[in-house]
Amino acid sequence: MAKCIFCKIIKREMPSYKLLETEHSYAFLDIFPLSKGHSLVIPKSHAEFFHELSDESVADLSQVTKKVANAVIAATGETQYNILQNNGARAHQVVKHVHFHIIPKPEADSQQGLMIEWPSAKATEDELKDLSAKVLEKL
Repeated sequence: MAKCIFCKIIKREMPSYKLLETEHSYAFLDIFPLSKGHSLVIPKSHAEFFHELSDESVADLSQVTKKVANAVIAATGETQYNILQNNGARAHQVVKHVHFHIIPKPEADSQQGLMIEWPSAKATEDELKDLSAKVLEKL
């Protein structure tokens, strides 16, 4: 945690362009934006993975992310955007602290913002049946 850039931002050891702060969350502009208005929402408690967060933190992050998304839409005039949250290096998480990206997708330039490829493949009925049973058992 001592080396975590987001923890340093929360502790005011590093500067940020704060947008919103609550007891559990902190929102600020990304200094390497994919598009104008690209913002981050982070929990104040350090956790690398989303499932490690407290229920209170998750609830607050959701509310703060919605408020910041509304403000970014109003400020930029962009009505389409991505909300992205990655967990682990294989999932493209760079900073090992839970964070949500709010990334406006400008109409004028389809190459701005987040670019996603979604290489999906149809699952078989047996695969779906087996996996759903395993997940339901864990719930």
